[in-house]
Amino acid sequence: MIPLTYYLLLAGALFTIGAYGIMTLSNGIRLLMCIELMLNSANMNLIAFSTHINDASGQVFALFSIALAAAEAAVGFAIILMIYRWRAEIDIENMNLLRW
Repeated sequence: MIPLTYYLLLAGALFTIGAYGIMTLSNGIRLLMCIELMLNSANMNLIAFSTHINDASGQVFALFSIALAAAEAAVGFAIILMIYRWRAEIDIENMNLLRW
């Protein structure tokens, strides 16, 4: 059986990669991918601790989190697609569409 520490280190590395991507990227799709990476690292922590203490509640929370992440990704991609249709670019730094 794989120790809990390995799962936590992997989840920490995934979260760090996602946080670095959010801080440095300006492309909208890559930004959403980094957010999903961070959410998946949190899900990995939930499942690892749930398995470690032999309780299924963490796995249930991870399942709800995955469903919410899918809804968030769908809404985010729809917003980015509309912005691309209006501006022909998806650079986050040049978006000022909320100001008409």
